[in-house]
Amino acid sequence: MDGIRQRCYELGLSLGLWVMLALSPGGLAAQEDHSHHQAMMAAAETAETAAQEADGLNIPDVPLLDQTGKAVHFYSDLVEGKVVAMNFIFTTCTTICPPMGATFARVQKELGERVGRDVHLISVSVDPTTDTPQRLEAWSQRFGAGPGWTLVTGSKPNIDRLLKALQVFNADYTEHSPTVLVGNDPANHWMRAYGLAPPDRLTALIEDVAKAEER
Repeated sequence: MDGIRQRCYELGLSLGLWVMLALSPGGLAAQEDHSHHQAMMAAAETAETAAQEADGLNIPDVPLLDQTGKAVHFYSDLVEGKVVAMNFIFTTCTTICPPMGATFARVQKELGERVGRDVHLISVSVDPTTDTPQRLEAWSQRFGAGPGWTLVTGSKPNIDRLLKALQVFNADYTEHSPTVLVGNDPANHWMRAYGLAPPDRLTALIEDVAKAEER
């Protein structure tokens, strides 16, 4: 587990740089008045808590729709038996969601052919009332999402149930946190990290979690 602890430390250090960028004049926070996001990023977590173990999640197998409109069951189709990284976005967001999308795009590039084979990326809409599959598809195209990166939406009750089980639910979806969950389902090992950390740090954490079965 030493490698994962080192990634936690690096993620914490890197987050500080992203916070300064986000809060600078003309930076990300200036684009939209999401006061919670600004306060949350300004009060960034320390290096020790930038990534935390999140083992013991009970992930529901809720029926959802992916960005193509295909019906999927979240756990059995997208998570079971896989190494996954998932973030939480909404398509009308102009603060933290675009950089999280860009981060996943970079992770996708860095992992190359392993995405869709060894690692699966998932983006869950926190605003299912607005985010139709078509809107998710358009949003994903902005970041060049390829095979192995699935975006999902669905009925609000099902999305709320999923978000609560993953411990990322917020009654006001505009105040959701930039969380990334990285999990190795076969090993039942999960880490909770910040989606604003630089892509190479997140990629390294994914690779460490993917090796959990070997330890």
